[in-house]
Amino acid sequence: MRSLFFTICILLGSVSVLSQDNQKLNIDKKPAYNIFNHLDASLTLGTTGFGVDVSSPVTNWAQLRLGYSYMPRFHYHMNFDVQVGDTWESKYDEDGNRVETRFDRLAGMLENMTGYKVQDEIEMIGRPTYHNLKFLVDVFPFQNDKRWHVTTGFFWGPSKVADAYNVTEAMPSLLAVGIYNKLYDKSEISYASVLQAENGEIPYYDIVPIMSIGGFDINSPTEIKEVYSLLHAYGRMAIHVGDRINSDGSTSPYMMEPGSDGMVKAQVRVNSFKPYLGVGYGGRILKNNDKFHIAVDLGAVFCGRPSIYTHDGTDIANDIQKNTIDGKVGDYVRLIGKFYVFPVIDLRLVYNIF
Repeated sequence: MRSLFFTICILLGSVSVLSQDNQKLNIDKKPAYNIFNHLDASLTLGTTGFGVDVSSPVTNWAQLRLGYSYMPRFHYHMNFDVQVGDTWESKYDEDGNRVETRFDRLAGMLENMTGYKVQDEIEMIGRPTYHNLKFLVDVFPFQNDKRWHVTTGFFWGPSKVADAYNVTEAMPSLLAVGIYNKLYDKSEISYASVLQAENGEIPYYDIVPIMSIGGFDINSPTEIKEVYSLLHAYGRMAIHVGDRINSDGSTSPYMMEPGSDGMVKAQVRVNSFKPYLGVGYGGRILKNNDKFHIAVDLGAVFCGRPSIYTHDGTDIANDIQKNTIDGKVGDYVRLIGKFYVFPVIDLRLVYNIF
């Protein structure tokens, strides 16, 4: 980013030098080709965020515009349901009364085991993170009316344009879920080793303990079977996001579990290089004053196919059936999935430097 800043400074310096040289070459100090004979600076506000631009003519009918835009970090909230097993259970009966589910029973067991109360929803915060450099060329198609312009060029910036992460209040629930799922995985390994010992494939002293506390191992075949049966009666605990589209066309539940840091996260990604095409209209703010102008730009940034990657590498924008993602989360995913083309509506306040 620092090198890009220096490049822009060099370009601006070049514009000033070329402008002075161009005027010296013309006897009446009126440049014949209108090249770099003035420099404008502008503040922008719109769907691309806040920004700054500098521009200068390169011919009688076109100007070069360089700029930078930044989207403020506002937050939006969304909730995911925590589920036990692959089958969703309703928390309410037909009369609207709250009923006990497998989640409730397992949550009570986890609270006794870990001291953490597991909530049935995980709240996440999403925020935009995008910012871009702009390289644009404004073309004035009407020589007698330069208020209208057609613009082409590109935006360039980081491919990550938004992210989401769980709120701090959700950490106890996520830690308890992670501890339970680790115990669930360990019970499967221990149970498999018990079966091997019973079949004579390994000696009993090689049974994998289901838990080790200091120098004490819980490796009794009876205890391992009891724990295995108990946990498998419940199933894994995870966040049900939607239904995954498998390679053979079938679907299966996508259950998102906390990562190794005990958190759940997601990132929205698009192309770093994004072509732009648009039109605009501008004019003086004050009559008979060429120092201040205002312009409106309407156009589109071509972002490419958006992806929403979770911390486990799943692209929920393209690998998950969108109609199976419920609530506000599903609304966000379906909205982001449409942004192959990002609409641009920008207002520019322009000041003529020289």
